[in-house]
Amino acid sequence: MNEQRPLDRSIPLWRQIAITLQTAISGGVFAPGARLPTEAELSARFDVNRHTVRRAMEDLENRGLIRVEQGRGSFVTEDILEYPISARTRFHDNMRRQNKDVRSRFIRIEEMPAEAQIADDLRLRRGRPVILAERLSEADGRPVAIGRHWFPADRFPSIATRLAEAESISKVLAQFDIPDYVRRGTRITARLPTAPEAVLLEQPRILPVQVTHAVNLDLQGNPIEVSIGIYPSNRVQLVIKS
Repeated sequence: MNEQRPLDRSIPLWRQIAITLQTAISGGVFAPGARLPTEAELSARFDVNRHTVRRAMEDLENRGLIRVEQGRGSFVTEDILEYPISARTRFHDNMRRQNKDVRSRFIRIEEMPAEAQIADDLRLRRGRPVILAERLSEADGRPVAIGRHWFPADRFPSIATRLAEAESISKVLAQFDIPDYVRRGTRITARLPTAPEAVLLEQPRILPVQVTHAVNLDLQGNPIEVSIGIYPSNRVQLVIKS
């Protein structure tokens, strides 16, 4: 940024700082993904206390212009990813088409009795065993999705072990003689994230997430998976493909 002029004391100082930083971001002074000056550096530059700077940074974060990473600092939000949704939506394929470095890791895999909605989606009796696999996916080092996937345990007796050793769900399903599968529609909603979701996605809790709910079918029309995806609204744009 250029040499800082004195702030107008008749206008909230944090707001002036936020506007100055926003102007610098939109003007290309700080590129997408760039690290912003520290609170201490901004306090000295604007001649204000760190609480005032923190208030300005919170405003920028709440509006999705920057992201704050604990222990690392504040960064300009990168370009929003497009995530196409179609009859054959595959997360890794979507990201790689956009030349993104994709990484996924399962954070929970466990067997449990099927709750009402999951049982209905999978055409099971309520309480029948299902395998829940929850994973966090990143693109270019940024968290972009939490995926929760339920599979009927009776049809896939060893899927928990196989998922723990793999990154791709599609490749695991192929091991069960399911080389291809399709979606039975996708329902999209928006809500605020839970505290654990906000931590995983590295975003504030007041920033909404987009939620997709889909049922995948084998080519004979049998449900094989319930998939719920949770996406940060400031990083991912869902696009419906016909």
